[in-house]
Amino acid sequence: MSGDICVIVPTIREYECMRAYFDNARKYGFDLDRLHVLLVTEDFCDTEAMRSMLADEGVSGEVFDGSRREQWYGDRGVSEYAHVVPAASHAETSFGLLYMWDGDFDYGLFIDDDTLPHEDYDFFGAHMANLAFEGEVESVASDENWVNVLYQNFDEHGLYPRGYPYSAMDETVETGTVGVARGEVVASQGLWTNVPDLDAVRILMDGDLQGQARTRTGAEDYAEDFVAECGNYLTVCSMNLAFRREVIPAFYQCPMDENPWDVGRFDDIWSGVFLKRACDVLGKRIYNGAPLCEHNKAPRSTFDDLNNEVPGLELNEHLWRVVDGVEPRSTDGSSGQRPRDDAGAEADSYAAVFDAMAAALADGDWDEYANGEFFNYVGEYMGDWLDCLDALDGLDGRSRAPAAADD
Repeated sequence: MSGDICVIVPTIREYECMRAYFDNARKYGFDLDRLHVLLVTEDFCDTEAMRSMLADEGVSGEVFDGSRREQWYGDRGVSEYAHVVPAASHAETSFGLLYMWDGDFDYGLFIDDDTLPHEDYDFFGAHMANLAFEGEVESVASDENWVNVLYQNFDEHGLYPRGYPYSAMDETVETGTVGVARGEVVASQGLWTNVPDLDAVRILMDGDLQGQARTRTGAEDYAEDFVAECGNYLTVCSMNLAFRREVIPAFYQCPMDENPWDVGRFDDIWSGVFLKRACDVLGKRIYNGAPLCEHNKAPRSTFDDLNNEVPGLELNEHLWRVVDGVEPRSTDGSSGQRPRDDAGAEADSYAAVFDAMAAALADGDWDEYANGEFFNYVGEYMGDWLDCLDALDGLDGRSRAPAAADD
């Protein structure tokens, strides 16, 4: 193993796309020795061909199918937590986060296998520059406390991305500038051209039955890089995303697809809500914009995606409100009602904020929502996620949020 950047790629078919990313690094002089590529795949895939591709490119990396993941858990004595990463789901990116936590990496980078880098951007270099950013950047807020990452040319395309709450549409957007200190940026979300990342309902209104939106995005739709203001949420898509290792405790990719309610398609969306809440509490930032990637979504049934999304659509309208109302607990387990603007004063870690969100979901009564018990389920898995990280490499000063007392 080498390098300080773990590149996590969930893939079952288009792993060859990574050659274009390596070519991009060579074009811009980015040191490929900094990269360690983790291909997360399945037992039915040609893992040997994947390893050969990495060897041919001269890039450090490993390939993990389901069997090898089971062995990895066993070798580290964490088999009891293997359930936190669902099988045959995009949320298997969580395995990459566990792998990073167990390893010696400073940064992680998610890349989806249906993307390509834009020739005009130093893909890896731009992400690293974003994470090191200091200076002034555009800040965005709305009267609905949500920022549409496609806001800059909205009057032309009218798009809202996958995961954006329907109740937050028709927002009034406010922009300004904010100063960012070095070290404040903990995640860099690169946006996308070509096929927009929409949910199935929106695709049915602006697309076809093969998952393809009619309206496409281009580089002209992203004039400025930006951050969402404190108290404002945004969709975080893991197809093109770099982050610091420190955020992993609050960046769990939720257990989708393999659950009793068949909820799917919200793994990275909900993890982004958790991360944004933690960033607001701890005074950190998610940087959005460049480097762009080209999203070449393969045709697939729009109705399959719809069936995966419908069980969680109502919950997605409410998750951020539950999270936003959580009062973070400091590592000594204390809590108290505080104004939101002062919420970061006593919370001192991503794990502490995540603990509080986990407890709120796990212990809440969500019967009023369709499939509300899935919130309890997610909250329990969030707690198991922290337990697993603790078992692998510890969580400094961690004190689990206490469960609610039985009446």
